[in-house]
Amino acid sequence: MSNCLKRYANGHGCGPQSPGQVAPQPGQPEESSDENTTNTPKNHTSEWRPTLIKMCESAATTAVSLLVLGLAGYGYHRYYKYLVLQKMENAFKPGDPVLDLAALDSAPPTTPGDNDDEHWIRLKEQQKIDAIVDGSDRGHYHLLIGEKGTGKSSMLLDAMQKVGGEGISMFEAHADPEIFRIRLGKALDYEFHEDYIGSLFSIRGPRDTTALLDIERAFNKLEKIALQRRRNVGKPLVLIINSTHLLRDDDDGRDLLELIQQRAEQWAASNLITVVLNSDDYWVYERLKQYATRMEVLPVLDLPRNQAISALIRYRARYYKEEPKSEILEQVYEKIGGRLSFLNQVARSKDMLHTCDKICRAEKTWFLNNCWILGEEMDDDVMDQQKYASAAMVLAKALVDQEKEQGSTYDPETGRILPQIPLHKARQIMTRADFIKDYDHINIFTIDAQAMVRADSVPMLNAFRQICSEEGFEEHLQATLDRISAIESLGRTREIVAKDLIENVYRIQGRSDKGDGLRISIKAKADDENGSVR
Repeated sequence: MSNCLKRYANGHGCGPQSPGQVAPQPGQPEESSDENTTNTPKNHTSEWRPTLIKMCESAATTAVSLLVLGLAGYGYHRYYKYLVLQKMENAFKPGDPVLDLAALDSAPPTTPGDNDDEHWIRLKEQQKIDAIVDGSDRGHYHLLIGEKGTGKSSMLLDAMQKVGGEGISMFEAHADPEIFRIRLGKALDYEFHEDYIGSLFSIRGPRDTTALLDIERAFNKLEKIALQRRRNVGKPLVLIINSTHLLRDDDDGRDLLELIQQRAEQWAASNLITVVLNSDDYWVYERLKQYATRMEVLPVLDLPRNQAISALIRYRARYYKEEPKSEILEQVYEKIGGRLSFLNQVARSKDMLHTCDKICRAEKTWFLNNCWILGEEMDDDVMDQQKYASAAMVLAKALVDQEKEQGSTYDPETGRILPQIPLHKARQIMTRADFIKDYDHINIFTIDAQAMVRADSVPMLNAFRQICSEEGFEEHLQATLDRISAIESLGRTREIVAKDLIENVYRIQGRSDKGDGLRISIKAKADDENGSVR
């Protein structure tokens, strides 16, 4: 009974014990309620303590990992930016891959007694180009314009060789903006973040975009290098874009050219970078002229007579131990003029006159393959091509006729004087305004910086003269033009057929804004002999 009272006092009641409940044994001290009450919080604390420690350890590990990852990513990002600028700066140090690929050793050699660095042909524009490339001529960007083979690229390479390529980068343009971007990156040693691995550190690199935006990014990096060079050296960098005429005259090509011009204007004003554009075609100059304020145009023409002949004499004397007769030299100049590429071929050949004839035949064949006319028998399916060809023939005939009218076509000092026509009159003669740029691009006619149109070279003018002097050429050309007019007239003519009409007066009326229409009167006509009506 006493045990029951004790159990009742402890809150267990006096009923039977529940399963698993152990009754206190006689003589064993019972735990007091106070002790149970005080021990319960301590047990809970001891149970949560290991969990809290593990949570703190995990949080610290995560924080340290994120901190290390962030520092590593930030360090890599900073290092990559430094490496990009360092590589681009190394691209302008002495030595350029273009000089290695140019094979300057194969250029025309020096004459006996001359210095080793003086070439057998010197152009008056070389001194100007030397000043541009070595950085002494600053504050402008430059456009070299001239026909193919006049020596523009050779002069640039010669000027680069004199300074060892220091502070200069040169590359070839291309019609595809993607290839242009790759060539620009190769010249500047810039990878456009293609080798960037910041994604390993969850750092997003530049987003994928167009070639034009990549070129803009490359120019931004180049500007930083130019600022450092101006502080350290005091001279601008030189960026040479060769064969700019290869850019397409479409929206993409014009946008790219506009981007280059905007940067060239900005860099020229701040003396950071001198941009040199080399072009064979007139359309590049026509496009740049719209927004040009600091552009200088340097036309490169054929060699004058005295310079070309003296160069031939020196070359033949050194390598063939001969002195050509003056009559042969005059014939050579009469056939090919002062075009540097033609002179180089002739000077290296054993039979100079035979090589001149070969060059003239090649130019004539090129012209006929692109612009020959088919005459009166041509099919109407080729009318568009024949418009293109007949316009070229009309312009070639106009140049030949002008040569006959101007009388003197030869100057003892400067040499051959090619007939030329202003661009607007040339378009008027052809009755087309869009063909002349294509002729300039395929090197049949050329347009200089003064907008004068002439034959692309002396051999091409000789081809014009031979073709126009052939028997029956004018009749053949006129028959082609008449056939083109007839086909165009048929295309503009509409035939109206009316059947089973009786004697009456009819009126055919069209649109109300085109007049009252056409009145047609149909009357019976009596036969003169038997009076029958027909």
